[in-house]
Amino acid sequence: MVKPAGNMLPPQEQKETFVQEMFNGIAGRYDLMNSLMSFGLDKGWRKFTVRCAELKAGGHGLDVCCGTGMLAIELALAAGPDGQVTGLDFSEKMLAVARQNIATAAMTNIRLIQGNAMKLGFPDNSFDCITVGWGLRNVPDIAVALQEMVRVVKPGGKVVSLDMGHPTAPVFKQLYWLWFDKVVPAMGKLWGRNQGAYAYLHDSAVAFPKQQELTRMFAQAGLSDTTYHNLVGGAIAVIEGRKPR
Repeated sequence: MVKPAGNMLPPQEQKETFVQEMFNGIAGRYDLMNSLMSFGLDKGWRKFTVRCAELKAGGHGLDVCCGTGMLAIELALAAGPDGQVTGLDFSEKMLAVARQNIATAAMTNIRLIQGNAMKLGFPDNSFDCITVGWGLRNVPDIAVALQEMVRVVKPGGKVVSLDMGHPTAPVFKQLYWLWFDKVVPAMGKLWGRNQGAYAYLHDSAVAFPKQQELTRMFAQAGLSDTTYHNLVGGAIAVIEGRKPR
């Protein structure tokens, strides 16, 4: 694995390789750690994200950086048996876990593709909506990734991101960052068997744009009706925008 210098953030030119290798290394325990870190709230966050995406029955959604497929499964429930969801990720081991999760959920309307969020291999205006869960933090260039999503979503369709936020409430803000700086890496060492990967989670969350700034980036990418929703006091943020018709 590429070793970051200083903190756990790799040099920008090495980020793709670092992130791909990191997720390949933690794929088997990724869902367990998500549940532990979120106190089981992550499923509700995914459901809220899908509601924001407004995917109708029979529609076709794309989940970028789909990881273990949990958000894609929620999206596929909204699409229904006559719809379809495409899940894309560049970690082959995360996709392997996604296949297991999809089989366990008995979903037949999800297809998985190994690909890169920075260059989506789809024609323009291909999907009714696009979601990305905890993915924009990990791309080398958020603006480029957003431009690709805007390109492949249909006019009138939504692009929705679920990711870490930056809480502002006194005391809660300090406790939140202390949790991610000290407790989460320890949990990663104990249950995830990879302390470094979960130290990266803290460092990447600190460096990730605040929800207000990310909302502006959605607008700069060409989306309209952009807004953000704070969950858990802003510790989690859902950003959405619509491609103009």
